[in-house]
Amino acid sequence: MEAKLTLKLDNAVIASAKKYAKRHKRSLSGIVENYFRNLSSEYSDSGRHSSVVESLTGILSQDDLEQFAREDERARYILKREI
Repeated sequence: MEAKLTLKLDNAVIASAKKYAKRHKRSLSGIVENYFRNLSSEYSDSGRHSSVVESLTGILSQDDLEQFAREDERARYILKREI
């Protein structure tokens, strides 16, 4: 069952949160719900990922991961040259 929740937040915070949600192709309601779930859940050793990890899963695309790998290689090369 779903229910409506009204929050009073600073306009800049709302605008920023909406941009974040749009960038990550998620609903703002879903992000807030996940946050509250995480606050109320207890850590367990059941082998499951925490709700934070689950909420982050899939945020990075394959292109993002490849870009990070290229930047890491570049950083290693630069560091080797400076030594």
